[in-house]
Amino acid sequence: MDIIRIGIIGVAGVLLAVQFKSGKAEYGIYISIALSLIIFFCVLGHLEAVIDLVKTLGGYIRMDTAYVGTLIKMLGITYIAEFASGICKDAGYQAVAVQIEIFGKLAVLVLSIPVLLALLTVIKDFLS
Repeated sequence: MDIIRIGIIGVAGVLLAVQFKSGKAEYGIYISIALSLIIFFCVLGHLEAVIDLVKTLGGYIRMDTAYVGTLIKMLGITYIAEFASGICKDAGYQAVAVQIEIFGKLAVLVLSIPVLLALLTVIKDFLS
């Protein structure tokens, strides 16, 4: 039932931020950031279950543990990039938000290169 709690916190925070939007817009941004951080820390608890699942799947498939670590890093990069981008968009800085999203995508691409090379090696060995 965490989703109900997060939903209530989110709606209450947004309604509070809207109250400040007309007078002191910067207070609305601060409330939005605080609200995002609260939700972020609530998500971290659930992220642990996803990490355990990925590790368990890695044990079943008999793949290198470095690949599991890489997948977890990719998950973290995408979540943090979306989090930071959302805050920037909420503050009205669309260009900065887009740059954060692009950097996040490129970081995931760089991390995926060893996995892609290993996949191509397996395909090459399979076809040979």
